[in-house]
Amino acid sequence: PKPEVPPSAAAAPNRVERAKARSKRGPEQEAPPQPPPSATAAPGPVKRVEESADSPEAKQQRGPAGSPGGVSGLLQRLGRLEDSRQRAAELFRWLVAPVAPEQFFGRYWERAPLLLRRGDPGYYAGLFSTADFDAALRMGKVHFGTHLDVTSYAEGVRETHNPSGRALPAVVWDFYQNGCSLRLLCPQAFSTTVWQFLSILQEHFGSMVGANTYLTPPGTQGFAPHYDDIEAFVLQLEGKKHWRVYRPRTDAEVLPQFSSANLTQAELGEPILETVLEAGDLLYFPRGFIHQGDCLPDAHSLHITVSSYQRNSWGDLLEKLLPAALQMALEEDVEYRQGLPMDYLRYMGVTNSDAVDTRRTAFMEKVQSLIKKLVDYAPIDAAVDQRAKSFLHDCLPPVLTQSEKAHSMLGFPARWRDGGPCDIDIVMMKDTEVRLLRHGIIRLCNEEGGVVLYYTTENSRVYHKEEPKFLEIDPEYTDSIEFLLSSYPKYVRVDTLPCEALEDKISLATLLFEKGVLITKKPLVQV
Repeated sequence: PKPEVPPSAAAAPNRVERAKARSKRGPEQEAPPQPPPSATAAPGPVKRVEESADSPEAKQQRGPAGSPGGVSGLLQRLGRLEDSRQRAAELFRWLVAPVAPEQFFGRYWERAPLLLRRGDPGYYAGLFSTADFDAALRMGKVHFGTHLDVTSYAEGVRETHNPSGRALPAVVWDFYQNGCSLRLLCPQAFSTTVWQFLSILQEHFGSMVGANTYLTPPGTQGFAPHYDDIEAFVLQLEGKKHWRVYRPRTDAEVLPQFSSANLTQAELGEPILETVLEAGDLLYFPRGFIHQGDCLPDAHSLHITVSSYQRNSWGDLLEKLLPAALQMALEEDVEYRQGLPMDYLRYMGVTNSDAVDTRRTAFMEKVQSLIKKLVDYAPIDAAVDQRAKSFLHDCLPPVLTQSEKAHSMLGFPARWRDGGPCDIDIVMMKDTEVRLLRHGIIRLCNEEGGVVLYYTTENSRVYHKEEPKFLEIDPEYTDSIEFLLSSYPKYVRVDTLPCEALEDKISLATLLFEKGVLITKKPLVQV
């Protein structure tokens, strides 16, 4: 293939025009990822919270940090909290401040959009910037389609202009200069700060937390109106962007399982919220709420959409649970294995749906009875464990603080020195004090082959790049793992693990330490 022509005022439109011939992609997907409220299809007036960043209430609600020190300072302060669940809760409190989390979940979550005007351009400082975007491109690891989409939306037409191969800075910025939006699909793979931010939040939601960043040139729009299958938090990082949000059009679009196709302006109706987001502001909208954003002529826009709760509904749980319940019922209850009536085809089916027949009534009652009995066979905890197993595979690996590294396998000082390896032996003693690195990084599951411990510490920063990580555990170790979970965040001595033999206690602690699941109160080797 011919090399790309260097960007110039004349060459740029040609690149866009060439790309227009490529296949179109679907609508904007904000990230890869409960009973719906009765009135979500028609929420009440949108609450627009307009708190000054310096007001006493805002400072109180902001949590562990406002903008001083930016996001990096915030994450450092959170790192001093011992309990990862508390870290996650405080980070979410900061995210929706000055609205209290309890108010957010009671009034807005899955119900209605929320606009937060902070008047603090530095609120998200250090999370991600155009300089970070440029640095990611210069790493040479960003590829079109896999990591980056080049998009446009003009005169009602949404197009994707992705070339093949690596996203070289000259090519990418050429597209941008000629009116294309840039969507970075996994900023956590290129930014340690975004990675840490998302990895903490995922423990609060108990569901995968993903992100995309969107860089849009002045006076343009990159995506058609659409709705998504995730709960979306739009964090305006730089510049400003004009947003319009529309309520779900039908009951079927309230909390949808899947994102919509691109919609036309004629399908939208009137927005229930129209605003211009500026740096430091936040816009939340639930899945199913149609939205579109465009740049004003006088400023570019950079925002990051943080999202969660993709396919995390009661219905998604039942998709796992009901087949398992039916299988168990078939194995244990002969009533489910008894044959259907020989003549049921004569009076059942759509053709006979209006017929008045006692046999139809009896048939329907029998089906209803069998369905009700399924509850007795539903392995609810096992189905929840399977969802937890999937969640742990979705999870980002934890980002360790300097202190945690020094007390973990990552900080173990094994190295080559004086012609050979040294400090390679992990020596756990009975009085060594250990604890889990994070509360949410492991899950015990009973499977056909035995007891399995799933963990996240060896996951990839790229979604599902690695296979699920697990250890097959001797059933004798189950109580010890549960003990570590219940003791968290306290340290416990190895000899207090409820295994029979001291050798087994040390063996288990060593294994979990090697996998990054455990840390020690003091470094195992003093350097």
